[in-house]
Amino acid sequence: MANDGGAQASNKPRRIVFLAFPQVVLLDLIGPWDVFFLANTLIGGEKPPYQLELVSGDDSASILSCGGISMASHQTATNCRGAIDTLIVPADGMSNTPPSARSLKIVRRLAGRSRRIVSICGGAMLLAAAGLLDGKQATTHWRATDELAARFPQVAVQPDSIFVRDGNVYTSAGVTAGIDLALALVEEDLGRAMALNCARQLVVFMRRPGGQSQFSATLESQQTERNAINELIAWATDNPASDLSVEAMSEQVHMSLRNFSRVFRNEVGQTPAAFVEKLRVEAARRRLEETDNSLETIAKDSGFGSADSMRRSFNRVMKVAPSDYRRRFCRQ
Repeated sequence: MANDGGAQASNKPRRIVFLAFPQVVLLDLIGPWDVFFLANTLIGGEKPPYQLELVSGDDSASILSCGGISMASHQTATNCRGAIDTLIVPADGMSNTPPSARSLKIVRRLAGRSRRIVSICGGAMLLAAAGLLDGKQATTHWRATDELAARFPQVAVQPDSIFVRDGNVYTSAGVTAGIDLALALVEEDLGRAMALNCARQLVVFMRRPGGQSQFSATLESQQTERNAINELIAWATDNPASDLSVEAMSEQVHMSLRNFSRVFRNEVGQTPAAFVEKLRVEAARRRLEETDNSLETIAKDSGFGSADSMRRSFNRVMKVAPSDYRRRFCRQ
């Protein structure tokens, strides 16, 4: 557990250290970096809220990303001294390779002087290997959640969360989820108005709820290889208010009810009813973001029988009430 050595005096900027190892995933680093940098820019003046530092994990003067772009580090891990407010560990292109004992020692040393410890995407593997996720809930990119759970059974992996906070340790899902987490940290530090302003300037979604699934119904359904199921899903996506009962969908693809239910679950990975609920929640979510229509109208247009029915499904899938979601994310 990290101590409070990274806590900053009120008149000093919060020191944000990005610890990057060779083959770092560039967007894992640059996405969150630009969120904090933008907060500095928007506040302006001589006292920015954040002091950003890029620290080389292998003590080299430059860091080569997995995409081939080289960046000059501000300092090396060996020379990184003093209290840290937030230590951020992005993924690297070698996340499947066990880290060296030296790398783990560096992570533990810097984490021990940090108020908050953050991983982006596959950076959770490094935190887990360093023992920093033991007994904690955590997440990572959806493709690596099973591996994280298998390699580190002492970690309570949350496979479908955008980001997870457990104490002073924060982990995010894949790549762009690091932006979500950085916006959440800005909101935690500087308030919702500043986080929303940053999101608007970056033209990104304001913070998605931490418990929101990484997966959408339509993204999950792309794994199916049956054209009939693909066509049905595409039609259902465009017509969420239509009759999407199991009986109606099985008739549309000319299958028996029993065979359709079996094929759909095998191909899509969930029951037709579960899929339709998520599909309709996504339709409602878009309308909550983009319109000022009443909840009753949105419920009807999204295929729910009533606003109460929509609220129940929205809470179940999104872990937040429709009205709360609209207050956070409405683009009007």
